[in-house]
Amino acid sequence: MRIKSLTARVLLLTTIWSTVALVVIGLLISTLYRKSAERGFQDLLRAQLYNVINSVAIGDQGSLSGSPQLGDLRFAQPKTGWYWVVEPLGTYTAPPLVSPSLGSATIPVPSVLEAPFDKNYERYYQVTDASGNRIQVAETEVVLDTDGRAARFRVTGNVDVVEDDVRNFSHSLYLALAGFGVGSLIVNALAILYGLKPLDKARAALERIRAGESEQLKGAFPREILPLANEVNALIDSNRRIVERARMQVGNLAHSLKTPIAVLLNEARVLERSHGDLVRSQAEAMQGQVQSYLNRARIAAQRESVLARTDAEPAMERLVRVMRRLNVDKEFELSVSPQHIAVAMEQQDLEEVVGNLLENAARFAAGKVRLSVAETHDEVKGAEASARRHWVELVVEDDGPGLEPDQIREALKRGRRLDESKPGTGLGLSIVTEISNEYQGRLELSRGDWGGLKARLILPGVTKDVA
Repeated sequence: MRIKSLTARVLLLTTIWSTVALVVIGLLISTLYRKSAERGFQDLLRAQLYNVINSVAIGDQGSLSGSPQLGDLRFAQPKTGWYWVVEPLGTYTAPPLVSPSLGSATIPVPSVLEAPFDKNYERYYQVTDASGNRIQVAETEVVLDTDGRAARFRVTGNVDVVEDDVRNFSHSLYLALAGFGVGSLIVNALAILYGLKPLDKARAALERIRAGESEQLKGAFPREILPLANEVNALIDSNRRIVERARMQVGNLAHSLKTPIAVLLNEARVLERSHGDLVRSQAEAMQGQVQSYLNRARIAAQRESVLARTDAEPAMERLVRVMRRLNVDKEFELSVSPQHIAVAMEQQDLEEVVGNLLENAARFAAGKVRLSVAETHDEVKGAEASARRHWVELVVEDDGPGLEPDQIREALKRGRRLDESKPGTGLGLSIVTEISNEYQGRLELSRGDWGGLKARLILPGVTKDVA
């Protein structure tokens, strides 16, 4: 699963690296300590071996004599794994000398091929004694007098001593490294969170812009982020200038075309009926087309702007108030939930599409029109639309005769009027469709609960989730 949070990524990487590093360091130190402990253990046995050699000699009767005092009570306690043995070699025969800890037991001796002597004529090997102890043996052979009489000297130590020492050291080491690791992770996390805090401030500033609470990235940013903040502010300013320039050009074009079209319509009234109706219908078509393309140009200039935001409740209340004054014989209901819901559209575009739907509903309603605004999870399909994660549903329905499916398809065509007895140009629904499509929304028509037409409009909403 891909991690989208930069903070989580850095924390995860530092945690993994610290854990791996501490484990490797712990294993390395433990291994080095084990080797050092084994060398020290072997050196101890070697020192004890030469202490025994220095303490033993051949007596007057030709027997081995001596009482090595190695300063360790374990050589006097039975079955400890700490022994020393002196045995005659070759033709020299005499009773061997053994430590009290060994008693009558024997120590297994491997062949010279299995454990050869080194250059100092010493050899070291591990065996298991009669009590089940793993013991390390230090062995050498020494000539004791001028007659060539020699003896084999062996000193053993219990390997468990080394293992216990290494185990205790490793336990303390791992506890220390674990404490150090946890402390380091906490310090790293605090440092990372503190270091990335300006990014959170930038994200919060973007959220305020998206929510329409601010028009620029404001805040004291560090020098690493300041160029980005400046570029974003410059982009917002550039976008605003483009929008204003497009609006100005749209206004100029509309103003320049308004008078010629009005003249054509006035002249059409004084012409003969056949010619006048033709000129008037074509002029009205020109007027609708010009207005449609002007709307498209204006919307395209500001579409996807982070500044496009309209609070739904006050805008819808104004429209409903106007419709109530214009249609005193009709009842209008308004429902907005939640009240703070906002649409990512320019206010005049939102009012135009909803106004067209309300006007159309009021024209055909028997007595009631209902407008409801709510959040929805019904997304609009499409590459651009899929990037949004927040949608608003506006539903306008009436208690009129409604439309059949084939009539709905005809009603959505530009300039088509299903009821010639009602006033209008037949452009309302097509304008709603075009404007909603420009904002990556959609319009759906069906039969409502009251039996009349139900117009369901899905439009992009404002979300504060910009991370």
